[in-house]
Amino acid sequence: MRILIAKPGLDGHDRGAKVIVRALRDAGFEVIYTGIRQTPEMIVQSAIQEDVDAIGLSLLSGAHMTLFPKVVEMLRAKGLKGVLVFAGGIIPDEDVPVLKRKGIDEIFGPGTPTHAIVEYLKSHITGHAKTRKKQ
Repeated sequence: MRILIAKPGLDGHDRGAKVIVRALRDAGFEVIYTGIRQTPEMIVQSAIQEDVDAIGLSLLSGAHMTLFPKVVEMLRAKGLKGVLVFAGGIIPDEDVPVLKRKGIDEIFGPGTPTHAIVEYLKSHITGHAKTRKKQ
């Protein structure tokens, strides 16, 4: 399973994203890390080029209500409906249901154990990957 981890927007803090990258890699996932300051267009293009099963978005700057849905919209526009999109960072509780309605599959807040993220992906990517490959 291939996972793309990306830092959209101007947020330059990537320590948490790097922790997730290592945890996923150690759990057997193939992980591509795009680095900081990625536009939604860059993230979607990387997802296409890398043929990923999931995208993890990490953001601390507060622009999650704009940038996360934009990534999902662009994925759908490119026909990548089966790519699971998960997110983490500083996301206020009241924003979580809105983001889920806009296509973010799951959101992990600060302090989430990495094994919980690994288990979530192992149990949820399979269906997404099969759906994507049928399209």
